[in-house]
Amino acid sequence: MENTDAFGSSTAPLTWHDFLERMRQPSAADFVKAIKSFIVSFSNNPPSPEKDSAAVQDFLNNMEAAFRAHPLWAGCSEEELESAGEGLEKYVMTKLFTRVFASVPDDVKVDDQLHEKMALVQQFIRPENLDVKPNFQNETSWLLAQKELQKINMYKAPREKLVCILQCCKVISNLLINASIASKENPPGADEFLPVLIYVTIKANPPQLHSNLLYIQRYRRQSRLVAETAYFFTNMLSAEAFIMNIDANALSMDETEFESNMQSARALLSGLSEDSDMFNHCDKTPVSRTESSEHVQQSLNTKKHQEPLVQSQHLLGSSEKKLGNKVPSISDLEQPYEVPSTSDLENKGASILMKEDQVSQIFQKFPYVFSQAGDLTVSDVEELLDHYKQVVFKYVCLSTGLGLPNPSPPFSSLHRSELSKNESGDSETDLNEETDKNANTAGEELNAVSLLEVEISESKMPPDGSSSVSG
Repeated sequence: MENTDAFGSSTAPLTWHDFLERMRQPSAADFVKAIKSFIVSFSNNPPSPEKDSAAVQDFLNNMEAAFRAHPLWAGCSEEELESAGEGLEKYVMTKLFTRVFASVPDDVKVDDQLHEKMALVQQFIRPENLDVKPNFQNETSWLLAQKELQKINMYKAPREKLVCILQCCKVISNLLINASIASKENPPGADEFLPVLIYVTIKANPPQLHSNLLYIQRYRRQSRLVAETAYFFTNMLSAEAFIMNIDANALSMDETEFESNMQSARALLSGLSEDSDMFNHCDKTPVSRTESSEHVQQSLNTKKHQEPLVQSQHLLGSSEKKLGNKVPSISDLEQPYEVPSTSDLENKGASILMKEDQVSQIFQKFPYVFSQAGDLTVSDVEELLDHYKQVVFKYVCLSTGLGLPNPSPPFSSLHRSELSKNESGDSETDLNEETDKNANTAGEELNAVSLLEVEISESKMPPDGSSSVSG
């Protein structure tokens, strides 16, 4: 279900392509020249967040005013003009992303501090530490909100990053509303919503959260940060501030208990890191039996005196069940480990599935598996595209982790033909952008054709993050 209150007309699926289509018109040549000249001149200036933000906001505002007065948009609705503004913002900020995102060392430092803080606190925090009422606790469903927040670094446009936050908030809001209805309580307000958002954010630990929030603040059109969008975004800023300053009092904990939990969390994460380094070292450098024994024994002795966490005890118990309570020996560590291929893992999974009695019910969770092409609607296609991108991202990460070179899916002859065309377009794009970098003045003769050639490759990026806005 689309959230039109939060996203306005920018949820229109043709927003991006409509902008490109209009820029393709000969009468848009002056717009194209102005846009690309701004990008060139902006990129030549040293980073200065406040000045950069003001420059971008002024440029977007002036360009949108020019759109309204131009014959290309004569007779257009307010929604179509909004779409043009969204397309402009996406194009400009995608081009400037590497120049403005996390461009100041102080922001990068805060990102690291915040990430470390959440990594530690998430090891022991519980909903009751944030005074979340029992009838509002639903950690399984909160995972959906965490997943939405973790997508934030998949996108470059400010609006698309903002959509990840809004979708996370909508999931939480709807779950709280449903819980209040079920328990016949008053509708939840900020006092109920913010603690859950803080908890979900800590558990999700999204990458570069501080820089992402600053990026949205600085480069999202201010005129569109209003109403419900502004409410949810303000809550996310509050959640970040709370997490940065989190202490025993904030979590309704005794100071001694809080410090003990933090030390245990550091020991746990440090132990995991050391174990990872040890195994990586074993893969690259021969280690004698004596050295390996001493390292493992030292690691075991260290962990033996560490205060265990509830979560680590649970994970250990689960691991022991799976291993049949078998403790790995030194000889086990010295055995060469063969990394399974993706096909091996697929075959293993298929074999397990074939033994399941309710395999059909498992696939029922994926609504499009049993659909025919004629059954799909436009909204279905948008949702499928979003799912596809997530699958590709996970597949590439898995393949890369397994050491497979150049992971790619199988293509039909038609797809290979299209891929060849796209690669050809990419070459032209690279040439175009190289020309931009070498430009000495902002008054170069840049035309609509060059803009559209660039956008052939830009359209391969994740599209508007609202393609599957749900609540």
